[in-house]
Amino acid sequence: MLDIKIIRQDPAGVAEKLAKKKYTLDIAAFEALDNERKVADSESQALLAERKSASKKIGELVQSGVSVDEAKQTVNETLAKIGEQLESLKERARKAQEAMDELLLSIPNIPDDAVPVGDDEDANIEVATWGTKPSFSFEPKDHVDIGEALGGLDFDTASKITGSRFVVMQGAMARLHRALIQFMLDTHINEHDYQEVYVPYMVNADSLKGTGQLPKFEEDLFKLGGEQGYYLIPTAEVPVTNMLRDQIVDAKQMEYGLRYTCHTPCFRSEAGSYGRDTRGMIRQHQFEKVEMVQLVKPSESEQALESLTGHAEAILQKLGLAYRKVILCGGDLGFSALKTYDLEVWLPGQQKYREISSCSNFGDYQARRMMARWRNPETNKPELLHTLNGSGLAVGRTLVAILENYQTEQGTVTVPEALRPYMGGITELS
Repeated sequence: MLDIKIIRQDPAGVAEKLAKKKYTLDIAAFEALDNERKVADSESQALLAERKSASKKIGELVQSGVSVDEAKQTVNETLAKIGEQLESLKERARKAQEAMDELLLSIPNIPDDAVPVGDDEDANIEVATWGTKPSFSFEPKDHVDIGEALGGLDFDTASKITGSRFVVMQGAMARLHRALIQFMLDTHINEHDYQEVYVPYMVNADSLKGTGQLPKFEEDLFKLGGEQGYYLIPTAEVPVTNMLRDQIVDAKQMEYGLRYTCHTPCFRSEAGSYGRDTRGMIRQHQFEKVEMVQLVKPSESEQALESLTGHAEAILQKLGLAYRKVILCGGDLGFSALKTYDLEVWLPGQQKYREISSCSNFGDYQARRMMARWRNPETNKPELLHTLNGSGLAVGRTLVAILENYQTEQGTVTVPEALRPYMGGITELS
């Protein structure tokens, strides 16, 4: 969350910057809560001082002619009254703090100055393109028609087993999906210096609060029954980033920053996407992703975003998939992000670019919620880390891109060279 000091110092300036995200900061509500807590604290301090001086008045009362018992009774009555007032003020301050915490958790991160103004994805700005869109001597099909004709994608059976927005993969298609995961992990580990981690697929509410999914986006999550209150993870970002929650990292560990890569299934209710991408694998309730997470010194996060995005781009380039890189406008920028690049792969079946990776810098926004810190050797004091993450890549969408970009007129799909070592000699899906 945001540093409350920044809001106090310049609430109007913060409100102006947040307007880029289409968020209206209620300055009056913030200042009222902040003042309520301050007043309660100030009055408590005054009462504590009064209680301290009251305990010394027994001697003064006795000297003035009051009996010892009467003096004690008078002072005790005063102390009891002060105690009641202190309890009332304590409760008042607690409620004000809880309301302030709730407000702060609902305020999104301030966008970077480089983030363009705009309402939605139509205002995102293209900053680079790579590769050549394939040309076909026939009308290209989309991944659903290709996959079903090959007997590799079965949406009807998945619907029978569970419901809509799921898929069953079979045979070489399932193997290709698995090959993509192995290929992505190996690339990030061997070429990009990430450490592979395996994490739980269920997390508690504190983890989701730490990365910003709760409390604002609970409807997008799958919450499990039972006393534990666990949630299925929407992305590996949540468990991996929370590995550093409530920790202070030694400066030596931060010499090159911390880099983690992780493969997990992801579970999303897609509550806000009714009617969108109902066909095929573009938007499903369960999908696989290889995630990249970096935790770095504040001075290094801007460059870290460029390198992390480059690591996602490397996967697309090795697979020979044409894509473009866009910077998200304020209206399309995520709640916790201060700056995001989306990589959009070309899909011949749709004749458009579609998002396949989102790479974001969160600054200290998540770290403040998680209390993830490092010890600065110059001051020997703990300071907040900066967190970043990105898809490296969304596996299902990468499979979609391969099916559509490597399709042949005969209905087969050529396996990209980079994946053949993982396919046991299979060069074509037929």
